[in-house]
Amino acid sequence: MRLKKGLLISAIGLVGALALSGCTDSATSPSAAPVAEAPTFEAGTTMAALSEAGTMTIGTKFDQPLFGLLGPDDKPVGFDVEIGKLIAAKLGIKADDIKWKETVSANRELFIENGEVDIVIATYTINDVRKEKIDFAGPYYEAGQDLLVLAGNPDKITGPEDLTGKPVCTVSGSTSEKNIAEYTDNVITTDAYSKCLAPLRSGEVVAVTTDNVILAGLADQNAGEFEVISNPFTQEPYGIGLKKGDDAFRAFINDTLEESYTDGSWAAAWEATAGKVLKTPTPPAVDRY
Repeated sequence: MRLKKGLLISAIGLVGALALSGCTDSATSPSAAPVAEAPTFEAGTTMAALSEAGTMTIGTKFDQPLFGLLGPDDKPVGFDVEIGKLIAAKLGIKADDIKWKETVSANRELFIENGEVDIVIATYTINDVRKEKIDFAGPYYEAGQDLLVLAGNPDKITGPEDLTGKPVCTVSGSTSEKNIAEYTDNVITTDAYSKCLAPLRSGEVVAVTTDNVILAGLADQNAGEFEVISNPFTQEPYGIGLKKGDDAFRAFINDTLEESYTDGSWAAAWEATAGKVLKTPTPPAVDRY
């Protein structure tokens, strides 16, 4: 199968994604947050509504090792998932009562605007264009865009400057797609980063590009096949997407994040998930714009 720019990669990549999803045990990423008992919130707020309902819907990715990956029990696991549990716990919502909705890069704003989810935690870079449609709490982590290549780096790629005219794979609608277009016009897109692995294996692309933590997860799940260049060329602050104009809810989430930085629950969430591969970083300062 010959891939073309702008077309979705399916079939063989999907098989790889399904195989990948069976590699993580959800029991290995427990939430460190105690569930609040009978919390009270101002009437009419999103917090009050969710707390009273005893459930909430969180959009996250199902194909991102270390951050959001569907486990064998059909529940997602990873750092993004654990951050969602921390927020739900402050609302008095147990982890088992969270409804998880698979959310890919291209539909994150749409799901928030349509009310299909209450929040999105999905390796979601904060930027001004997205802020025109939705609001962000956080950031809760800062990543950087990097490159994944075949083990041994046969094409001797040291950074994006080496990619001029060469085929590179990334996800449609992502910040990574926009960024890499500054270095090459030969960009192949799909709807999930895991679907970029098959064309990388076959040599139809020379690299996969997205945030370094996502690439590290893919390399970890496919030991010996790939390596990360480890030369990030952007700063990608990950935020929590929510409906635009819900200032009280955004402040609540920011308060929850800052508390998790000091009480150890953020670090515990990291170490139970992404920390198995990456060192524990210092959490970024929350931006209360």
